[in-house]
Amino acid sequence: MPRFRLTLEYDGGPYVGWQRQANGPSVQGAVETALRAMTGEEAVLKGAGRTDTGVHAVGQVAHVDLARDWPGAVLRDALNFHLREERVVVLAAARVGEDFDARFSAVGRHYLYRLIDRRTPLALERGRAWHVRTRLDVEAMDAAAKRLLGTHDFTTFRAAHCQSKSPVKTLDRLDVARSGDLVEVRASARSFLHNQVRSMVGSLERVGQGRWSADDLAAALAARDRKACGPVAPPWGLYLTKVDYRDDPPPAAG
Repeated sequence: MPRFRLTLEYDGGPYVGWQRQANGPSVQGAVETALRAMTGEEAVLKGAGRTDTGVHAVGQVAHVDLARDWPGAVLRDALNFHLREERVVVLAAARVGEDFDARFSAVGRHYLYRLIDRRTPLALERGRAWHVRTRLDVEAMDAAAKRLLGTHDFTTFRAAHCQSKSPVKTLDRLDVARSGDLVEVRASARSFLHNQVRSMVGSLERVGQGRWSADDLAAALAARDRKACGPVAPPWGLYLTKVDYRDDPPPAAG
């Protein structure tokens, strides 16, 4: 059967997460419903990452096997027609080889976490960023973040119900930068533990508040104990921005 790669953008607010569940609407379920309406097939969509309730994506990747060899643009546009009442869109669709797997072929994943540190409440950004009422020390956060780079046992920053076989991961990037009231945390790795990014951001927020030092963050990592983690940042500030694959073309020169 022809296999297709889909690149998806979605607002995670209305959904119980990526994965199809019995307790509410999911992103996977919305796209599978659109596929069924378009093709009449009970196709199963497999994603690169299972984002949690409320987490957004601007570059989620999934694959699906279909009976017919659809032109990519036709598949994209038809799915978007059937998704018009959802908060999910297909940015791109393309035929790929049978050996492509959205999850297991991935060689890198990139996340963005957005905080807005101002006293007044959020209007336009509500549900799109974590509102912090006091000014954060971004320089201290970024310096502390560098203590987490490299290969470590990230048990401290791992959800209790994480299904990963090992807590050892290699963190390639963890940067914190400011633009006005917006604070952006960008994280990159081949793969992440469940809740790892939100757990790291919650601990970095403590650094930004002056409650923790970089040494405190490093000690939390070394503890390998979930109880040593700071509060987990809320899901609505997190975005899956990109998934890398070995055969993808290199980014265009800017």
